[in-house]
Amino acid sequence: MRRNLAARLGVWSAHHRKAAVLGWLVFVVLATVIGGATGTVTASDEEMGVGDSGRAAEILKDAGVDEPAGELVMVGARTADGWRDAAADLSKALDATGEVRGLKAPLPSEDGKEALLRFEIKGASDDAVDHVEPVLDAVAKARDDGAGHGISVHQFGDASSEKELSDLLADDLKKAEFTAVPLALGILLIAFGAVVAALLPVGLALTACVAAFGLLSLASHQLHLFETTYSVMFLMGLAVGVDYCLFYLRRERDERAAGRDAETALRIAAATSGRAVLVSGLTVMVAMAGMFLSGLLLFKGFAVATILVVCVAMLGSVTVLPALLAGLGDRIDAGRIPFLNRRAKKGSYKKGSYKKGAHASGGLAGKVLRPVLARPKFFAVGAAVLLLALAAPALGMKTEQLGLEKQFGSDAPLSVAYQEITDEFPGGPAPARVVVKADDIGAQPVRDALDSLTRKAGDGAELTVHKAAGVAEIAVPLPGDGTDAEAKKALHELRDDTVPAAFDGLDVDAYVGGDLASSEDFGDQLGRGIVPVFAFITAVTFLLMLFSFRSVVIAVTSIALNLLSVGAAYGVMTAVFQYGWGAELIGSEKVGAIENWMPLFVLVVLFGLSMDYHVFVVSRIRESRDRGMDNRAAIREGIMRTAGAVTGAAVIMVAVFAVFGTLSMQDMQQMGVGLGVAVLLDATVVRMILLPSLMTLLGERNWHTPSCLRWLPKISHEDAEPTAGPRTHAYNTRVPSAR
Repeated sequence: MRRNLAARLGVWSAHHRKAAVLGWLVFVVLATVIGGATGTVTASDEEMGVGDSGRAAEILKDAGVDEPAGELVMVGARTADGWRDAAADLSKALDATGEVRGLKAPLPSEDGKEALLRFEIKGASDDAVDHVEPVLDAVAKARDDGAGHGISVHQFGDASSEKELSDLLADDLKKAEFTAVPLALGILLIAFGAVVAALLPVGLALTACVAAFGLLSLASHQLHLFETTYSVMFLMGLAVGVDYCLFYLRRERDERAAGRDAETALRIAAATSGRAVLVSGLTVMVAMAGMFLSGLLLFKGFAVATILVVCVAMLGSVTVLPALLAGLGDRIDAGRIPFLNRRAKKGSYKKGSYKKGAHASGGLAGKVLRPVLARPKFFAVGAAVLLLALAAPALGMKTEQLGLEKQFGSDAPLSVAYQEITDEFPGGPAPARVVVKADDIGAQPVRDALDSLTRKAGDGAELTVHKAAGVAEIAVPLPGDGTDAEAKKALHELRDDTVPAAFDGLDVDAYVGGDLASSEDFGDQLGRGIVPVFAFITAVTFLLMLFSFRSVVIAVTSIALNLLSVGAAYGVMTAVFQYGWGAELIGSEKVGAIENWMPLFVLVVLFGLSMDYHVFVVSRIRESRDRGMDNRAAIREGIMRTAGAVTGAAVIMVAVFAVFGTLSMQDMQQMGVGLGVAVLLDATVVRMILLPSLMTLLGERNWHTPSCLRWLPKISHEDAEPTAGPRTHAYNTRVPSAR
């Protein structure tokens, strides 16, 4: 039988171990060095924009108008005017830093107990975060000095919040790395009971992540990235990289335990699990490409990052892993841990089945499957009802771009400062910005319209005219806290009524931007983008499954099972974070909404990740079916033989996602919980109960190929039978022999 691509790659790597291993190491080093040398380009505010807010930002960018990084510092006291000395001292300290410009006189609050200092950070806005540290130090000193005298000091602004976000993301990523990697290693030690066998998947996954980081840095020069992109890449890379290696390694060990010699076991693992890795990896990458259809830079960056890391992990699993297994031979079990190493004694293999005792895996799965296969209708309905019940809270899901208080938690210093300032000075930190472009911005009708609009905007509105560029902008304070329902209502009135009426009959381009406008436009684009993304990933999943198994039934049920997993994840996310059910158990809190980009991201990622398990399990069932087993026996055999690998992979993936569920930022928590719950349900309820019961009910229809599709190539899901008797191969010895 002609070997498939995965088998050919595995056999080549096994026979050219040095070339495969050295080639991998050179690739990782080169990608890391080149990526580090070129650096990473992050997306600017102008690139992030969509809709009217994006057009407003683009006008200012084209005109060479750089929106300065504004900062606000509120000084409060117990009594009216009690802040004056502290504010004066702080103003002098801010001037002394040399990083401040445009410092305005203190603006008192209505009750006179607080005053607001407004200023900008010198230099370009994109570089402000690099110059804000002396300002933060001066404010911190004023806060410490005033603490014993009833003086409170709160700071919020573009540069200070960006620095806080960058530092928090860096700390969170470091925490994830130092927690997730040892956690995955510990789980693998328990699963394999041997140090070398546990280190292999983790080592390959980490090197894949490192190489992908370098490649992503190169890609960022063409497609600028958000700072969260690297966290997403590490999350996906570690989970997928370990999973792919685990599937391959478990199959090789199972074949050795069944009596195969080292060469045959590795060849079969390459032809079966290696092929499943290629199919699932390709499915994940194509599914991730669907995020390009969202029209949002955030998702385009996520798509590039996940495609790169999955591709690198997949290639490493089918090339360097076989080479390492061939070189290690039986030394894969080196460093055995007492009471944990349960590798079965070598048994024997007969065509169509394994001799009893050949495997230690599948014992628990067999006990679970017995009643499921005996009463498939009962368990299919029960599992579906459970998943639908978990999905029910998602019917009330509300999405929004979470504000700072919700993103960082109500107790975070930045959230406290933001809330204190907006309470006393509504609309201050996040005004709307009306951007106007005209051929002659100084023409009297245009100036009259600008002045009229500024007066209508009320107290605090500021008009700035860039006459040489033909552009004007008006900062319009919004009521409420700048992000709530009152502010949104005011924004829509400004966009739909006030601005169009002010410039009616004039030949100008007028758009409303600002933080809230950007958030609203982002949400609108998400709503428009989710339909083509969903259509794309479902179509791709259907076609890939159809091509792999030549079965419309398998393809359709794959999509249905994925949707149930996604729905359950949505429901749990909504229950925990929107309604607050059990949020305290993970150190979070009720925020009343889901981050607006999260549903689309979770949908795409879960459609991709669930294919890891689905392709692996269904391929093994089809493999047993091709050996002549009936449908029920093939289901039992396939699931029992994959239970150990799927369980181990799921535990690792859930553990990695759970780490992200404990990080500081709300969107990382939501992502970790949503993906972790979905993978857990997918590996247990879906793969162990719903899939076998549904396939049992469908019977032979699972494998039926309609006559109109019989032109599809028939792909073998098993490798050729081994030759009689175990053979000793050069890469099965501790000391390589001469060929």
